[in-house]
Amino acid sequence: MKVLLTGANGYIGVRLLYELLKEDHKIVCAVRSAARLSVPQEIRDQIKIVEVDFLKIAEADQLPKDIDAAYYLIHSMSSSTEDFDHMEAESAQNFVKLITKTDCKQVIYLSGIVNEDKLSKHLLSRKQVEDILYTGKYNLTVLRAGIIVGSGSSSFEIVRDLCEKLPVMITPKWVNTKTHPIAIRNVMSFLIGVLGRDDCYNQSFDIGGKSILTYKEMMTGYAKNRGLKLYIFTVPVMTPKLSSYWLYFVTSTSYKLAQNLVDSMAIEVIASKNNLAERLGIEIYDYQQALDMAFAKIEQNQVVSSWKDSMVSGRFKYNLNKYKKVPSYGCLKDGQKLKTEDPAAALERIWSIGGKNGYYYATFLWKIRGYFDKLIGGVGLRRGRTNPDKIYSGDALDFWRVLVADREGKRLLLFAEMRVPGEAWLEFEIDENDVVHQTATFRPRGIWGRLYWFSMLPFHYFIFAGMLRHIATGK
Repeated sequence: MKVLLTGANGYIGVRLLYELLKEDHKIVCAVRSAARLSVPQEIRDQIKIVEVDFLKIAEADQLPKDIDAAYYLIHSMSSSTEDFDHMEAESAQNFVKLITKTDCKQVIYLSGIVNEDKLSKHLLSRKQVEDILYTGKYNLTVLRAGIIVGSGSSSFEIVRDLCEKLPVMITPKWVNTKTHPIAIRNVMSFLIGVLGRDDCYNQSFDIGGKSILTYKEMMTGYAKNRGLKLYIFTVPVMTPKLSSYWLYFVTSTSYKLAQNLVDSMAIEVIASKNNLAERLGIEIYDYQQALDMAFAKIEQNQVVSSWKDSMVSGRFKYNLNKYKKVPSYGCLKDGQKLKTEDPAAALERIWSIGGKNGYYYATFLWKIRGYFDKLIGGVGLRRGRTNPDKIYSGDALDFWRVLVADREGKRLLLFAEMRVPGEAWLEFEIDENDVVHQTATFRPRGIWGRLYWFSMLPFHYFIFAGMLRHIATGK
């Protein structure tokens, strides 16, 4: 079956891509930027990639006509706090316009559970998208999920951050709201299971795990699973705005996502009963099993995708192809080089930079820069890295975005998504003479950009030298 996968560089999209390939489907990935599709080259070689921005479709935009089915996984909640609902509606309308020109027989949409009369803006938007998708000339299948629990999911990472960092919490009253978490493995089974099934055409199904829990019970359940002591005290005086700031500064979430999540956390999200799992032969997991599976992936370094790798988690939302060629005109540079006696080990250190490994020299200064960036609304170091020793083009890496990860060519190019008065690149390359080249490039924006660069020169002098020395020699 030829399947169109939209939102392919998102948390769900990347995982679903792997599952569809296991089923021997032909996959067409529709993404805004091919450079940001965070998968290895061997996966890229098995798929067709088309660049389509469903918010800005042009007359020339088209999808392959011989599409059999499509997954609609486009969400904008992380990219805006004000008009994400309008953006989601426009994306859905444009998708219907384009997919109607194909032979597509079924569209599958992963939505949110909407079983209360009074819904948050986030859930209302999901329902609105569902209504728009039902207007197309194809058969629609809607799967409505609540909290998704899996390694790299935003909800899992938020709970993980809270419980690991704060043994005592003063929390808002929304922690007593009931929700219905579901394991990511179950979500994948449902998404694959309904594909091509005409008994699921033009129907909507709620999907949830075995456990109905409050957010407080999710956190205490996490603490129990990890052997942590956790004390939670709720207070009624914390406003939604304060709650959003609290989540933003304590966890790895972005402020926009935190604000939209807080808006939804006052709403009970519980799946209505249906027999879809029985019909598809799916074993439903409880919350503790979902946590166990998540940590099994983390401990084996097999995390396939993270919500932090998606486009909306960074400062630059659109095509990064134009940044792949590092400019020279009007730029300020710090270029250093050092011969290595062990190029394989040096390359391994380059490929392991950032995240828990840090930057090999004066990492505490990088952390201070990250805290400052987060304080002024940037991404900070909250994103870490998805895998400790693997990097793919499109990955988020702390406050960088990976533009080029060419292991065979021994070159890594990072682009800064931190808040700076200009544009910044950091490049590593090992040449044929085993010399490690490390180049920091900054294209300043106005006088403030130049002042920023020159104010950082004293730090650059020993930070970059120390980092290169450790990469080249391991010392």
